[in-house]
Amino acid sequence: MLAIQFQSIKQPAERDTRDMWQLREDLKKEQQTQSSLLTEIRKYDKLLETYKTQENKNPEAALEKTLAELKKEAGLTDVRGEGITITIDTLFKEELPGQEIKQISPELLKRLINELNSYDAEFISVNGRRVVNTTVIRDINGVTKIDGYSLRDYPIQINVISKNAAKLHNRIKASSTDENFAIDNLSLSISELQKNMTIPAYDDGIKTDYLKPAASEKGGMK
Repeated sequence: MLAIQFQSIKQPAERDTRDMWQLREDLKKEQQTQSSLLTEIRKYDKLLETYKTQENKNPEAALEKTLAELKKEAGLTDVRGEGITITIDTLFKEELPGQEIKQISPELLKRLINELNSYDAEFISVNGRRVVNTTVIRDINGVTKIDGYSLRDYPIQINVISKNAAKLHNRIKASSTDENFAIDNLSLSISELQKNMTIPAYDDGIKTDYLKPAASEKGGMK
């Protein structure tokens, strides 16, 4: 009994060393994931009902509508809507003593994009490069790149379209995101609402190396 009691009060082998900020970030990501999943479920439920209604009348039209929605979701079409432009620039000039101009770090840029997504951003581009689910932002040989394209020079412009652009604008203005950028000698400026913003389609090929045709009900591939 003493051995059992001792085991029950021992400290865990691995301690959670995350600070409060990291815990909040992780919680925000989980909440965002849950919200996104619920939105996806509702969207595809509605799409399924539409398909069932139309398939007997005009199956080709239903399939074309589904294909158009999937292309839009994948970022393969230009999109237009109300949005804002976020401009990242240097906070101080290079000639000021003790102030070094740094490239934006991948972590800082990804944190900003995640924050915009949590504010219901629908479509995002960085310096004209469309951000999609497969977009990779990382440091390559000391240069921050988005899908292989360098983000070496300033200013960097991020365009964001949202169904509720006014709410997104107010939330990003009220956040403390600019303070995180100021630490790296960078400034963050946010434009007023733009009614007819255009974000281009993703123009790189989306890799489908691991995709295979679905088997038909009768077996084999069609």
